[in-house]
Amino acid sequence: MKMKEKTKKQIIIFLAVAYLLPFILGIFMGFGYSKGASLSIFPNAQMYYPAAGVMLAALITRKGDALLPRRFFIGFILLTAALVVAAIGSVFSSSTIWAIMSQWLMIGGSLVLWILYFIEGSARRKAYGMKGGKWKLTFLMSLLFLALYILRLAVSYGISGQIGYFADIFKNPTAWIVMATFIPSFYLSFSAFFGEEYGWRYYLQPLLQKKFGMRKGVILLGLIWGFWHLPLNFFYYTSPSMGIISVASQLITCVTLGVFFAYAYMKTNNIWVVVIAHYLNNNMALVATGTFSAEVISNQTITWNDVVFLLIVNSLLFLGFLASKVFRDRKNRIPTMDERADAAAAEAANSVQ
Repeated sequence: MKMKEKTKKQIIIFLAVAYLLPFILGIFMGFGYSKGASLSIFPNAQMYYPAAGVMLAALITRKGDALLPRRFFIGFILLTAALVVAAIGSVFSSSTIWAIMSQWLMIGGSLVLWILYFIEGSARRKAYGMKGGKWKLTFLMSLLFLALYILRLAVSYGISGQIGYFADIFKNPTAWIVMATFIPSFYLSFSAFFGEEYGWRYYLQPLLQKKFGMRKGVILLGLIWGFWHLPLNFFYYTSPSMGIISVASQLITCVTLGVFFAYAYMKTNNIWVVVIAHYLNNNMALVATGTFSAEVISNQTITWNDVVFLLIVNSLLFLGFLASKVFRDRKNRIPTMDERADAAAAEAANSVQ
């Protein structure tokens, strides 16, 4: 199969799973919303679709590659399929039972995937961008993102005249207990965050940067990532009446965070830096409001004033990274999946000779 044909086929498969599937499932979300059913499984399941799309594309178009981590990829796809079934099932029968089942699927699935991850071996993980590296810089980037997140939170509370409440959040021992659980919890739920970042940053970012340029590619990725949340914006994060405002907020969030994620990924060439940052972003929301509950993510009330404020603050905190050196030279672009895998295959072949 010629390279252009292979890439085209991969993109079609990826988009069908990563992008079309959430909108098909959005029909079930709309039905469940009208019934008053709990839709909490849908956002969790949706996080798996991007990586599942990449993995299915690789299994189909690169099946002859000896370095393909088949066991990990197949395990991830099976876990994704099980979560899709749980999400749909929660609309038609007891959502509580399905929710409990989905949590155990995510935890058990993550543990199994860790085992498969290490069974695959270093060469396969490296060939398909899962190995990681530059761990000291990765750690520093994760701390930088956490610092920016807390700064954004402080500015938000400060402007609204609630800086005292912000201080009280971190005076509360519960906040520190919750944050202390982040480390063990990451290992039990990493698969969801890996699910998004392996699709967006590992697979799609290099393709878009190769086609549209270092900066435009990342901005476009942010827009694609933002619109991908649309079913959740209308039926989970807010309500249909507030869906447009939620979409606008989502686009700003994904474009601005996407700039930092791209920066961190290109600086480290380590997919785990964005998996960790994404994990921190989602889980710090439990601390940010002082409620320490995951319920804060759903049924939000968002105004256009909130959207404008988000645009200003996030732009100031994150868009400046576009001026960094890594965005100036195409040599800093992360290799595409095929470029990386083909280089690894060539390296393996040369080592045998």
